[in-house]
Amino acid sequence: MKLTIPTLLLCIGLCFVFAYAGSTFTPLPGSEWYYSVLKKPSWNPPDWLFPPVWSLLFLLMGISLALVVEQWGEKKEIQSALVVFGVQLLLNLGWSAAFFGLHSPVLALGVIFLLWSAIVLTIVQFRAVVPLAGYLLIPYLLWVSFASYLNFTILQLNWIR
Repeated sequence: MKLTIPTLLLCIGLCFVFAYAGSTFTPLPGSEWYYSVLKKPSWNPPDWLFPPVWSLLFLLMGISLALVVEQWGEKKEIQSALVVFGVQLLLNLGWSAAFFGLHSPVLALGVIFLLWSAIVLTIVQFRAVVPLAGYLLIPYLLWVSFASYLNFTILQLNWIR
């Protein structure tokens, strides 16, 4: 298993482009909808926790991606694995746009279900290429599982009576 610095930096950089794009939808402190209108459960994580957690997850995604990209030409499963990885990146961005941008926890719940499914598929496909690449995505799956439950709970607190 080889891993070159240029590939690693390019893959991490790509993931952080999506991280930045998603962060543009994140509400600023004091945002009326998120901070005043939206009811959140008592166990909603504090704001300061999200940037380091997401930074670590996008770093792990980038490393995982680099491990798979470095196998290009050696295994036939790589192309479909990269497509699924790209889909999950777009869905990750789509969740931020749906929840924070459109203020729609309903739409966001649908997107996060698709995101969770795409992450599982990415893990399976990445493991077939480089097992470590799949394992590096497990914390991401766990966080998105938690975020899914949080999204569902917010939906219940605000719209389902």
